[in-house]
Amino acid sequence: MAEFATLRRSEAPTTRAPDGADVRILLGLARGGMAEFELAPGAVSAAVTHRTVEEIWYVLRGRGEMWRRQGSREEVARLEPGLCLTVPLGVLGVTMPPWPGAGEAIAVEGRWPPTLPPS
Repeated sequence: MAEFATLRRSEAPTTRAPDGADVRILLGLARGGMAEFELAPGAVSAAVTHRTVEEIWYVLRGRGEMWRRQGSREEVARLEPGLCLTVPLGVLGVTMPPWPGAGEAIAVEGRWPPTLPPS
């Protein structure tokens, strides 16, 4: 059984996501973890798909769009505070399971050209 943990969010990003977003790694357990992802105003992240990770997103602030494609289904979700959406396995920050490392995300062609370099 894991021990409980407490962490104060870092003011500065702790790493960069494979899509180029700034990341603040928060806490994790054996079957799930939480991180905060941030894009600068006007920035466009690189499109990626995951090998093993599924995500649930919750928008805290700002506005934008997220393009998702799963097989022949495709949609653009309008992001705004209070919106929650899922990114199931195979679809273009709470991550489940915990982030397994640099080789997990695969760069793919997205709907918009990225303004951020993938890490």
